[in-house]
Amino acid sequence: MEHVRDVSELPKAHLHLHFTGSMRPGTVLELADKYGVRLPEALTDALTSGEPPRLRATDERGWFRFQRLYDAARSCLREPEDIQRLVREAAEEDVRDGSGWLEIQVDPTSYAPRLGGLIPALEIILDAVDTTVRETGLGMRVLLAANRMKHPLDARTLARLAVRYRDRGIVGFGLSNDERRGMARDFDRAFTIARDGGLLSAPHGGELTGASSVRDCLDDLHASRIGHGVRAAEDPRLLKRLAERGITCEVCPASNVALGVYEKPEDVPLRTLFEAGVPMALGADDPLLFGSRLAAQYEIARRHHGFTDAELAELARQSVRGSAAPEDVKAKLLSGVDDWLAAPAA
Repeated sequence: MEHVRDVSELPKAHLHLHFTGSMRPGTVLELADKYGVRLPEALTDALTSGEPPRLRATDERGWFRFQRLYDAARSCLREPEDIQRLVREAAEEDVRDGSGWLEIQVDPTSYAPRLGGLIPALEIILDAVDTTVRETGLGMRVLLAANRMKHPLDARTLARLAVRYRDRGIVGFGLSNDERRGMARDFDRAFTIARDGGLLSAPHGGELTGASSVRDCLDDLHASRIGHGVRAAEDPRLLKRLAERGITCEVCPASNVALGVYEKPEDVPLRTLFEAGVPMALGADDPLLFGSRLAAQYEIARRHHGFTDAELAELARQSVRGSAAPEDVKAKLLSGVDDWLAAPAA
């Protein structure tokens, strides 16, 4: 058997992790018990068994079911200390997986009703990140995300808020939820506000719908990164465009399979994107529901796509280069990648 290096020791950046979806299963169960929240049976079974729930979000009913489970988990977050716990535990899991930089994605409007309003909710989240950075040493920032299912005016409000709190650790602006609802161009003004305020543009695209969704993110939202983007593999001209412009795709292999975008891990087009020169940052998306965290995504690349240690190191470099980390942090992580590759395999 070939000797390989431990991917959990490979320095890397994590650019696609959703807030509620980052929680540990045990934390959700404890908080549900604390607050008397009755969780859906499918979620409880998944959290206690360690097996992800059966989800197929390629139709709207399946996506609704996924959102129902996600919303149930989010309803367990009720107090500032719950937010602090979530952020700290997410950071601890990332450090364990070799991450040196984490950009966690959140829509604060989802937490505002229980945390005193939109601005108090955002400040609680940013305070939790500040505390966690001091306690863990992990470089960590926030990407504020609007919801495609809501009105574009709501997105503009969030974009202005993101710019206002840029000096508190917000580095980017995103657009999440079902791509089949809400055209990218409807949110162009929000993304203009964010970009003019110095934030990177990182909308979701090319997951539940095809390559056209990625093109819309590029043309209408001037994306500097794409959340997911895997469906770009269906269009060679689009792949070339992404490669030439150095647009990083935040690819989440386990999520793609769990949601039915692809049937099997080997069907996720990691090789197609990699060989086309498209930068990638592997991400865990929502490990609470999909059952695997950051290092496991690199294991998928190794086991199901034959990525060598040198290629895995290049994936890690791409994740670092695509991040909003300061240059000194990037340099340190890139040096660590070189050291990992130079060390003898076990």
